[in-house]
Amino acid sequence: MRSSPLGLTVLSLLHLRPLHPYGIQRLIKQWGKDQVVNVSQRASLYRTIDRLLDAGLIAVRETSRDQQYPERTVYEVTGAGRAATREWLREMLAAPRAEYPEFPAALSFTMMLLPHEVQADLTARAAQVRARLAELGTAAEAARQAALPRIAMLEDEYRSTVLTAELGWLDTITSDLRSGALTWDYETLAALARETS
Repeated sequence: MRSSPLGLTVLSLLHLRPLHPYGIQRLIKQWGKDQVVNVSQRASLYRTIDRLLDAGLIAVRETSRDQQYPERTVYEVTGAGRAATREWLREMLAAPRAEYPEFPAALSFTMMLLPHEVQADLTARAAQVRARLAELGTAAEAARQAALPRIAMLEDEYRSTVLTAELGWLDTITSDLRSGALTWDYETLAALARETS
């Protein structure tokens, strides 16, 4: 099975104790892992669990039925799952992987808009980045107050650093758009594209 952020998350949580899918999803949200792993669709969690099960990385520990709840299957990590978790972690930490986030894709076609539209959109994005940075700052302060070890907050520290760099870049670009140092017109770019194709 190929590594995935959600697969790694499920395996890591099952290292702690056997869990049913709802328990996995609850811990992901409770521990803020939903900020770094996409679990917006519950079906993706169930598909990941099925793939891990098919690959022998997790196993069914028990299935129970309660009158109040539907049938619950509790999963546990296998020896192969423990080995895969370590392998995936080391792989993900050691080597950058080509990721294709939507923001750089949108930036690559920015010239389709007018400069003042891009300035407005990037200014709006900068405001959202500032808000996220404030949230991360609040979370970092709460972690310090709770005496959490730094290792428990590394993903937030990384996200804060990346967002700080993004905010600096956004401020530079919006300033250049506002001053006219960065500008374009579609007709000139279209003519250039025709010449180079």
